[in-house]
Amino acid sequence: MVSEPFDINDLKRRMQGAIAALRHELAGLRTGRASANLVEPVQVNAYGQSMPLNQVASITVPEPRTLSVQVWDKGMVNAVDKAIRDANLGLSPVVEGQVLRIRIPELNEQRRKEMVKLAHKYGEDGRVAVRHVRRDGIDQLKKLAKDKTIAEDDQKRFETEVQKATDAAVTEVDGLIATKEKEVMQI
Repeated sequence: MVSEPFDINDLKRRMQGAIAALRHELAGLRTGRASANLVEPVQVNAYGQSMPLNQVASITVPEPRTLSVQVWDKGMVNAVDKAIRDANLGLSPVVEGQVLRIRIPELNEQRRKEMVKLAHKYGEDGRVAVRHVRRDGIDQLKKLAKDKTIAEDDQKRFETEVQKATDAAVTEVDGLIATKEKEVMQI
């Protein structure tokens, strides 16, 4: 069998990459429960450069509403404390030696609605990313058909497969957003 000039699996993999990025974004969205993902995007000025928090400390969740950040280097405690406060997450760490305890405050109704809006924005970004992959695939198919590399029937068949993969990916994005919205609103 001759190798296919068009790889639908590559498009599906790229769509799954967009969904994985969305999952990561949603994981960092605060729901009122403690999650190590909440402070993952925090950048700490350490040793003359900006580093992710997880490269200078370990993050654990000892209780449902508490994060514990164990800073490895005693000299970095103040830098980590400052980075968490400056990250605009609404968190106030309490320093206990080399450990920072972060109590996750309850979310009020207005903040929950803001979180849901943000989740929907992330969802739309995810759908747009999936549609970009779809457009790339369709453009590639049109070029292959124009160059007579694939037959017109094959082009139509592949376009149908691309659309099915797109629909499946968008449905998955919608499901992730609905789950996150339910999670945020019921806390």
